[in-house]
Amino acid sequence: MMAPFSLMSVGANLLVKSLGLFSSASVVRCSCVAPVLKSFSTTTGGPPKRPLTAYMTYVKEMHPTISRQNPGVKNVDIVRKLAQQWKILTPEQKQPFQEASSVSREQYKLDLEKYKAQLTPAQTASIALEKRQKVAKRKAIRRKKELNSLGKPKRPRSAFNIFMSEQFEAAKGTNMQTKMKSLRDDWERFSATQKQMYIQLAEDDKVRYKNEIKSWEEHMIEIGREDLVRRKERRTIKAKTTKDIKKKSNVKVLKAKAPKKKTGTAVKKTVKSTKK
Repeated sequence: MMAPFSLMSVGANLLVKSLGLFSSASVVRCSCVAPVLKSFSTTTGGPPKRPLTAYMTYVKEMHPTISRQNPGVKNVDIVRKLAQQWKILTPEQKQPFQEASSVSREQYKLDLEKYKAQLTPAQTASIALEKRQKVAKRKAIRRKKELNSLGKPKRPRSAFNIFMSEQFEAAKGTNMQTKMKSLRDDWERFSATQKQMYIQLAEDDKVRYKNEIKSWEEHMIEIGREDLVRRKERRTIKAKTTKDIKKKSNVKVLKAKAPKKKTGTAVKKTVKSTKK
């Protein structure tokens, strides 16, 4: 069972006094239970909000009062200070916020079940699809960041992309959409001769990419990141590496089998023994 609201309020008062957040005279009345226990509504059509953790419950409760008492302190500094204070709280001091978070989680489970029960099969399938898309998007963003950190070469640009990057600033229009439309119209009106320069630049960029990606993928295999190498190129690089290893081993075998050359002294001894 959760502690009575009045007791939690008193406990929080003592907690803030003992911490002395930003001011030794800080006295904050804790009402952390009331906002947390607010029932989630499913009548709006959306799913219930996820419950706050014990730490976020603490921040949400303490932040407004501390912010009012310290108007000159930036929000990021207040949050940073609250994070530092949370780390040094004793288990007894954290208990009210942990209990509030626990009650919030139980309420969330009940509201989530009610929300799911009122959905049609089509809505359930739509929500599941949206969730998969969000997960895939997050994975794609993480992968892109990783590839950038590993220095993967940028893909080659098309002739139109090169033209667009060069002419974007001078294009007609006041926003992105109108400028893009103007550039597409200009590109379509271009003759083959006018486009040729950009087509040649695009071909040169393909050569650049081909050389850079080959070196990059060979390096990825060297450091054990074959998962980042294209499947076709992975087989080619592996075959080449295996061939080089076999070639080196064959050279070593031939060297081992080759007879040792006789020295000058050994030749003289052989001649003398023959004369005798």
